[in-house]
Amino acid sequence: MAGASVRTTVTDLPASRVRVVAQVAPEEFQRTIDQAARQLGRNLRIPGFRKGKAPPPLIVQRVGRAAVVDRAVQDGLKRWYGAALDDADIAPVGQPKLDVGDPPADGQPMTFSIEIGVRPVATLGPYKGLEVGRREPAVEEEAIDAELQALRERLAHAQPVQRPAGSGDLVVIDFDGLIDDEPFEGGRGRDQMVELGSGMLVPGFEAQLEGAAAGEERIVTIDFPNVDLPRDHRAEDVAGSRASFVVKVKQVLAKELPALDDALALEAAGFDTLDELREDIAARLRAEDELRVAADFREAVLDAAVAEAVVELPAGLVAARAGELWERKLRLLADEGITKEVHLQIAGRTEAQLRDELEPEAARQLRREAVVAAVVSAEGIEVSDEQLRAARRTSKERPAALRQELARRRATELLAAEAVAITVEQAQ
Repeated sequence: MAGASVRTTVTDLPASRVRVVAQVAPEEFQRTIDQAARQLGRNLRIPGFRKGKAPPPLIVQRVGRAAVVDRAVQDGLKRWYGAALDDADIAPVGQPKLDVGDPPADGQPMTFSIEIGVRPVATLGPYKGLEVGRREPAVEEEAIDAELQALRERLAHAQPVQRPAGSGDLVVIDFDGLIDDEPFEGGRGRDQMVELGSGMLVPGFEAQLEGAAAGEERIVTIDFPNVDLPRDHRAEDVAGSRASFVVKVKQVLAKELPALDDALALEAAGFDTLDELREDIAARLRAEDELRVAADFREAVLDAAVAEAVVELPAGLVAARAGELWERKLRLLADEGITKEVHLQIAGRTEAQLRDELEPEAARQLRREAVVAAVVSAEGIEVSDEQLRAARRTSKERPAALRQELARRRATELLAAEAVAITVEQAQ
């Protein structure tokens, strides 16, 4: 439907930008107007009709066409924007400059324009038969030992002990915290089990409990940092404050790790001997490393192809991609409960400085994308409708964008398949 409802014309602009003029078909625009009218008329009472059941034309008369059209544009613009990008077959970079213009008359298409940066064009150099270093998969004995130790930790049993607590021990505590002689949110806990040295609590808290025995009461004093607090505290309430905690140690428990022997292998994974368990861990780690080696090789081959190509990168385009990277980073931080202001304080730099620091990565991404797109074109790589349908089962991307992504993956795989793997030493 999107392809039929929105048609575009594209004009190239300087500095790797384009202007896309999009026309929304009259019937599609009218459908959106009718939907907007029904939304606006949900609470209207019009004689002869039940509340919210009046036909759209009557609602338009009552509310006014301008208000309904404005709501329709708000509701439909995101959908039409995506359809316009698909119809124009462009890879946008940065934020668009949108111009919606005046609302159309009845029966006329709605027109809007988009001005936006687009992926640069690459002039390919040699991209097949490139010699690229590839290391051999390897598993270090230390990695196997670390896996076994983690397994022992998971199977450990905690036993009460009659001695002072040390790092690595578990303590069960009650605590009450005060700031300026007043309780604060998150400052009280009962029957909390904490592993000393794990960093579960505010920095400095656990260290002050080392040496405490069951039944002992201690005063723990903490200076909350201005930033980077644990997520169970309200940073705006306690940041920069000094708190005193009355902590009662109710129990000290020592973790007893199972012996590193055949019994562990049997209990943990059903193997008869510890050697068999080590072999199984080594095989799994090697398989994981083989995947890393293949991924690293694909990346290195792509970088080699980029080094042979010519890609013109306007400064504005690099800045636009750096802005995208910055916004993506802020979204990830927000998911972790970290605001932009807190992040800037932690980094000790301005937003402009952090954006500038992202420009080398932005330029690298743009060069890579341009080269991959050029390989797709040079090799005539196409994605069938059947392949697209299969990929859409596990993707929420727009069909056109997903088709492009699948083609890029195949181009990257082709580059790796055509490359000549040499040792890392030879590559150096």
